[in-house]
Amino acid sequence: MVAFTSAQKKTVLAAFLGWMLDAFDFFILVFLLKDIAKEFGVPVSGVAYAIFLTLAMRFIGAFIFGRLGDRFGRRPILMLDIALFAIIGAAAAFAPTLTVFLVLRALFGIAMGGEWGLGSSLTMESIPPQSRGLVSGILQCGYPAGYLLASILFGLLYQHNFFGFTVTWRAMFLLSILPAFVVFFIRRHVPESPAFEAARKTERPGLMSTLAANWKVALYSVLMMMCFNLFSHGTQDLYPTFLEKQMGFASSTVSWISIVANLGAIAGGLSFGRWSERIGRKNAITIAALLVLPAIPLWAYASTPLLLALGAFVIQVGVQGAWGVIPAHLNELSPGPVRATLPGFVYQAGNFLASYNGPFQAKIAESHGGDYRFALASVAGVVALAIVVVIRFSPERRGEVMSVSH
Repeated sequence: MVAFTSAQKKTVLAAFLGWMLDAFDFFILVFLLKDIAKEFGVPVSGVAYAIFLTLAMRFIGAFIFGRLGDRFGRRPILMLDIALFAIIGAAAAFAPTLTVFLVLRALFGIAMGGEWGLGSSLTMESIPPQSRGLVSGILQCGYPAGYLLASILFGLLYQHNFFGFTVTWRAMFLLSILPAFVVFFIRRHVPESPAFEAARKTERPGLMSTLAANWKVALYSVLMMMCFNLFSHGTQDLYPTFLEKQMGFASSTVSWISIVANLGAIAGGLSFGRWSERIGRKNAITIAALLVLPAIPLWAYASTPLLLALGAFVIQVGVQGAWGVIPAHLNELSPGPVRATLPGFVYQAGNFLASYNGPFQAKIAESHGGDYRFALASVAGVVALAIVVVIRFSPERRGEVMSVSH
């Protein structure tokens, strides 16, 4: 068992909290699509464009904040980024029209795009190499943990009355300010990446020369992350809408099914992240992706809440189990001089290529008389197989020493 210093523990905690609350801000929206659409007088697919815009703009934020992080340090730019996405996320509560709402979600996407690359590079450069698999799973569990938090608060708060005040979709977006408190924790407790500090006195290659020397890995990583983002968003974003709109379940039922799914996601991320240290990154991802296939019929076609929850649990064990390996794997594939930029950028560039999935699945469902089953099942099955094929072509760099100067 690897012993962590106090500073390393706090770095991991800060990166986890940042990603968790980043995901929380994103997933608040997926529970509210139906009611936002009703207020603005548009179909669900019209509001689902907010998901598309958020995902599509994230690669811009990954590049901007990543470059700033490579130049000025991971820590200060991570604080700036978290503060921005918290403020912009909360501003959606005051959107007077759908157009303004969509613009705010696009801006939120830019800010959201910077967090993962900065937080993962800061963490992976700060911990012992042999602990990366475990910590990778912990970091990536911030994403389902954020979804879990959104699920719990949706069930506890939404449309409930407190002191004569009914919690509307606008009030739910005000909760997006929560990540701002992480900034104070980082400022007080988290040091800069040791690898970045050590590289301050050395001359490092520029972005373009580094990318030119590693263009095959960068291009491959974008393709890989497109598949991974289709995997997660294709199984998560419209599932609450399916449960609420098609299955007719109450908000409380949608909430607890989503909670069960995200408990599966956390279990998968922690387990496969840790196992990847023993069996390799590629093998762990392959096994996790294959696990999804037999669970699809239960997850999409079961008729009772209990069976749907069981299917959702297994699906997310596989989906987030594969994802639990990604923070370590992408950082190991990335050259040191651009490690704050490249992992986040290829992640979000892949996200951009997969960003139309929300409206795409919604339109498939609407073209089938409001049946979301086929849209959910087909995307999950096809992408699971695609990941199994694509990941076999990946380099394996488990355990290599990380530096910033080369």
